[in-house]
Amino acid sequence: MNLRSLIVAVLVVLAGCVTAPPAPVEVPQIMISPSTWQQVDREIIDASQSATEQAKIYAHGAMDYWRTRVYQLTEENFIPWFSSYWTQEWLSMKVSWYTISAKGEQDATEKRLAAYLLEKYQEKVLAPAALEVDPDAILTLAAAFYLDIMKEELQKISQRHGVPMAQLNGRIRKVPAIALGPPPARDASLYQVVHAEQLSALPAYAALVDKVHKAGGDKGVGSTDTAMAPVAKRASQRIEAEMAPRGAASAVAAAAGKLAGALISVGVAGVRAIIQANDRPDSEALIRSSLGNTFDKAWTKLLQNPTTGVMAGTLYMASQIEGSLAQSAQPSVGTDPGSVDWSPTQSTNQQINP
Repeated sequence: MNLRSLIVAVLVVLAGCVTAPPAPVEVPQIMISPSTWQQVDREIIDASQSATEQAKIYAHGAMDYWRTRVYQLTEENFIPWFSSYWTQEWLSMKVSWYTISAKGEQDATEKRLAAYLLEKYQEKVLAPAALEVDPDAILTLAAAFYLDIMKEELQKISQRHGVPMAQLNGRIRKVPAIALGPPPARDASLYQVVHAEQLSALPAYAALVDKVHKAGGDKGVGSTDTAMAPVAKRASQRIEAEMAPRGAASAVAAAAGKLAGALISVGVAGVRAIIQANDRPDSEALIRSSLGNTFDKAWTKLLQNPTTGVMAGTLYMASQIEGSLAQSAQPSVGTDPGSVDWSPTQSTNQQINP
């Protein structure tokens, strides 16, 4: 009997272990009046506008820091490299090769030299600056900052009006923040963007960034050739002017024999070094002026352009959110508020209609 009782007890325990857990208790939704939803929508719009202004301040500060670093690295890395004797000698070789291979093409040497200098500028200035921050990073950081503020404000709105967060979440699932489909993966709701663990990993946001890049084209701070054109022209003209006497000196050195020829060649190199040293202040001033003017114009465009700048992602989402709520935030003329179904399951397209 004792053994049988023990077996029965074990079976009872095992049966209890495999019993399905009780179904979660559904929290009943409370009734929210149309006027309350209307006020909620108005406050979401207000929150979006306020968050946008704060994101602009953030983006401006980040862009100021990036510009400062670019100027610092230009002074520390690029100008000393460009002005050095050995770089000028290397550029002389390049100009000689460009001139030979130009085959009469107008300005070919200057264009190729400008492209080479731009490549070195990217390597010595823009790439190191990007390790800290750059416009692409600021684009996403500003958008994430905007969404962080929106998430906090939505919680405050929920508490302020006694609307359960679950019901408010149900409503903002229908508010488009990104609408670039098809396919559906290129769309995202306000709920999705504010609750994304990593904004850049959201397919719809990646599509939005791609849209911004395509709108901006391939002419940005890192690719424009206007900054290097005056520098390349000045360097090319000076180097080409030096090439003729350099060739004559080489011929004299060859005729004078090895020992005397070596001394003459050293003397010519010394004269070139002196010429380059005397030209260095003017060259550096030209670099600062040309790069500074072009960079500042590009920087301003990146900061202010609403479709291609660092605020483009934020402004797009804010426009979508505010536009979708604009109609529902206003009282409907000739409509009985009591007849409106404001339940979170109400379907919507681009606007939440009362």
